Amino acid sequence: MKSFATFGNELYTGERSYEFIGKRKIWFSIAGVAILLSILIPLLGGGFNFGIEFRGGSQFTVSAVAHTDVAIGEKAVAEAVPGTAAVVTNIAGDTMQVQTDRLSDDQTIAVKDALKTAYGVTEDHITSTFVGPSWGQDVSRQAVIGFIVFVLLATVLMALYFRTWRMSIAAIVGMLVVMVVTAGIYGASGFEVTPSAIIGFLTILSYSLYDTVVVFDKIRENTADISKSVRRTFAEEVNLAVNQTLVRSINTMMVAVLPVGSILFIGALLLGAGTLQDLSLALFIGIIVSTFSTIFVAAPLYSWLREREPELAKQAKKVQQRRANEAVAVTATT
Repeated sequence: MKSFATFGNELYTGERSYEFIGKRKIWFSIAGVAILLSILIPLLGGGFNFGIEFRGGSQFTVSAVAHTDVAIGEKAVAEAVPGTAAVVTNIAGDTMQVQTDRLSDDQTIAVKDALKTAYGVTEDHITSTFVGPSWGQDVSRQAVIGFIVFVLLATVLMALYFRTWRMSIAAIVGMLVVMVVTAGIYGASGFEVTPSAIIGFLTILSYSLYDTVVVFDKIRENTADISKSVRRTFAEEVNLAVNQTLVRSINTMMVAVLPVGSILFIGALLLGAGTLQDLSLALFIGIIVSTFSTIFVAAPLYSWLREREPELAKQAKKVQQRRANEAVAVTATT
């Protein structure tokens, strides 16, 4: 069995090649379906599960508990204030976090007493706070502003760096696909949307563009003198560039996703560090989707945007004519 290094070398030299550009209609269709599902599934499921920071409510922190069973806290709240649902999380070691809708002063006291009895702690180990929805609205507004500013700056800077707006547009479209699909998968998982999750989504923007820039740099190198070449068409040079950077993209994704996966599956799920779930899940999904988006959306889209240029169309005909002449010559000699 060939080694991964040999596999990468064959991709770089063109000895082995996978068709990414020629099958763009398939990839675009899959991306379209993924976007549609990413919008419909959260909507049909009742929308995103926003955390207390966005919807407001009461929050209790219980430390030094003997047992970290979330059912204990849920039952205590239900008995203290009938009809009130609680979200109970083991945030670290022997500390539990209990979140509910907004409670009155009397209801807050009742819940504190119930949690104290249920978890077998003293009153000193229970704190309660009220979170107003206005804070979450401020966070949402700042996140939207940050996203818009980032997209605008990235569009301009990439257009200046690559000296073509088409690369910039293709990269931004790929990034938007990443954001929508990541948000859809996150929403379908039922995880709470918290400020940490928002930070994770914004972090994905940078990773997505980084991966795209690496591939686009190779595309620019391969197509620098494309008008003078009759070896490959523009689309074929783009496809070669994607193949040449495929191993690097996979390696980068694995290096980035492994520590995030460790936080998500080991830290959050096995060790019970609940506060890390939202951030790590957003990053985990986004990193994987970003890699696929660059290969199957951004690069094919850039090729599609440029293939119809008169100069490139003329160059493609020269390549086809050369190949036709070579085929005739081979036939004549045989």
